[in-house]
Amino acid sequence: MCSPEPINCFPVLVNILSNAFLRLFNSTARFRVWSALFYRADNSDVKFYIFYNLLNHLLILAAGLPPLFAMSSVEDYKVRSMSC
Repeated sequence: MCSPEPINCFPVLVNILSNAFLRLFNSTARFRVWSALFYRADNSDVKFYIFYNLLNHLLILAAGLPPLFAMSSVEDYKVRSMSC
């Protein structure tokens, strides 16, 4: 019923149990469960949106880090800290 990978066994077990309970209560509905490890976007617009969104966040992060290091060095200079 399930592959040797343990990540695939739980969704299959949930599917079997859910469908068994639905049959027990004479329902015609069925559950279909699958597992996918990674998000697969077939739409190119979604891929570009994710790429540019991540790029935007990385650029903001890269712009904010150098002043942090500079302020740390200025504070060390003000208190006359000595490095080993």
